Amino acid sequence: MKPRPVVKLRGALEQRLTAYAMAASASGIGLLVLSQPATARIVYTKANQQLQAGTPLTLDLNHDGIVDFLLSFTGISTYGGFGVSVKAAGTNQVAGYCQHLSQGCWASALPPDRRVGSNQRFGFYGDMVFGDCSSHAKDRSFSSCFGVGPWDNVQHRYLGLEFFIKGKVHYGWARMNVTFSGSAVIAVLTGYAYETVPDKPLVTGETKGPDVIRLEPGSLGHLAHGAR
Repeated sequence: MKPRPVVKLRGALEQRLTAYAMAASASGIGLLVLSQPATARIVYTKANQQLQAGTPLTLDLNHDGIVDFLLSFTGISTYGGFGVSVKAAGTNQVAGYCQHLSQGCWASALPPDRRVGSNQRFGFYGDMVFGDCSSHAKDRSFSSCFGVGPWDNVQHRYLGLEFFIKGKVHYGWARMNVTFSGSAVIAVLTGYAYETVPDKPLVTGETKGPDVIRLEPGSLGHLAHGAR
């Protein structure tokens, strides 16, 4: 008996069927990521989220429903000051460094094109920027503040992140803009990414290329309607 011939689907039709299959089988973005081609290695998620006082911003790098890191305002106090910090969940860690004991330890503000992997020093570095403020004697309101730390008034800088998926180490990054002015600080998360291969490093800011999956809000709904 002769084997049946293999018929290749036309490109557009194949892509559309793949989109339908992914949308039908995925109950969340995590499953969507798993259904991508094996050649894809970096998963990038676009974001535009501003930190709000009293409400930590959760960061789930691989969209599996498990919080990997928390971003928040910290140390809000009439006499002390305030700032921005990152907290690693569980055994996850953040790239950072320690200065002289009087200056504390900081989460690094990495520039673009910086390798994130075993070359970085990871630990439970939480502080990103802190406002050293003075206050009025009468009403105790802030009179003036100046930022201290590597995240003081920076644009397009990156947290280097180490986290675990099923017990294996993965590396990622989170891009942020932080503006410190007077007695106010504005911190915005603009995107994050992780490497799907355990122990493999990635480069900060890499969001395009044959090995990159790009995710945006509403991507599942778009696929469900037959994305082209």
